[in-house]
Amino acid sequence: MPEEKADEYASKQAGGHKALHVMEQQLRRTPYIAGENFTTADISLYAYTHVAHEGGFELEAYPAIRAWLDRVASLPNFKVMA
Repeated sequence: MPEEKADEYASKQAGGHKALHVMEQQLRRTPYIAGENFTTADISLYAYTHVAHEGGFELEAYPAIRAWLDRVASLPNFKVMA
């Protein structure tokens, strides 16, 4: 990978982990992103977060996010995107 691309990748990774840290902190306080209830905020963030590994983000360091992903996937009428 050229150095310019490596720097860009590292920058994107740092920004992504910053966002994941913010989500982790919120989800330690509340079951869903905006509080006690499932909202469109959860739908929006779930769409990217459940495939974070595809972008090189491993979620082992984010237990509240992993629990939230499971919580969302267990909601009634949850459908997996094809």
